[in-house]
Amino acid sequence: MQGNLPPEAQEKLEELQDLQETAQKVAAQKQQAESTLTESETALDALEDIDEDTVMYREVGELLVETDYETAHEDLTDKVDSLEVRVEQLKKQEERVQEQFESLQSELQQMLQGGAGGGPMGPGGAGGA
Repeated sequence: MQGNLPPEAQEKLEELQDLQETAQKVAAQKQQAESTLTESETALDALEDIDEDTVMYREVGELLVETDYETAHEDLTDKVDSLEVRVEQLKKQEERVQEQFESLQSELQQMLQGGAGGGPMGPGGAGGA
């Protein structure tokens, strides 16, 4: 069917495909951020139940480095806060991409329906295959 499309419709179709790829990337980023947020919130909750004098370690690359309760709590709180902001940004971006996708899809449908009355898209055209 793509070979029979007018150039404008082909361009819109390519934009739709690009938007679909963008939507998939944003959804994957959002899912990763939500997962990390959940892990960080769980760690923060667990930290609330730990005695402040307990020896703790944090991961720095491949190493475990000793840390104190206050530093661990501050680091986790900051991480949770920034992840919450990131997840919200990604949700908004996902919504914008979805709106663009739907708008572009509607434009493409109108373009194709407008040219479907006769001409190359008529009987024996894309609909007849």
